[in-house]
Amino acid sequence: MTRKLALLGSAVCFVLSASSAIADDLPVRKAGLWEMKMVRTGSAMPEMTMQHCTDEAVDKEMSNNISPMAKQVCSKQDIKKTATGYVSDSECSVAGMSTTSHAEITGDFNSAYTVKTSSHAQGGAAGTAGRDTTMTLEAKWLGACKPDQKPGDIVMPGGFKMNVRDVDKLKALLPKK
Repeated sequence: MTRKLALLGSAVCFVLSASSAIADDLPVRKAGLWEMKMVRTGSAMPEMTMQHCTDEAVDKEMSNNISPMAKQVCSKQDIKKTATGYVSDSECSVAGMSTTSHAEITGDFNSAYTVKTSSHAQGGAAGTAGRDTTMTLEAKWLGACKPDQKPGDIVMPGGFKMNVRDVDKLKALLPKK
């Protein structure tokens, strides 16, 4: 049970962080199967590689569905185009923990892209005095989705599978303001 909760928590973090990579201001990713490798430092969360089957409709739905969820927990979300890609800055608060994040997004959204995020978190149940983390999300296009996959499917380590279209289940996990 603890492992499933950890994976679900990871999925929530992934979906919220991935929303930065699919916001309205950013290009839609090429349809098909994307391998996404997430590496964090300053966190107990292990390196994680997952696969995401997507298409244009799913990317747009993720942006439309995640944006209200992010607006619920984030007081600031800015995305700006730069010479090399995009920069995103956000300030969010979940369960009494405030997080300030800066992300740099590079790549072409057709074959590969990278999201490098640095965050500072404070507060929360443990009364964190302040913790800095970095996360790098490296995504590469693998080709067509597998025959048993439908757009929106994410396969996490250990075979745990969820579909981002089930975002209402993720929303239910967030604390109400």
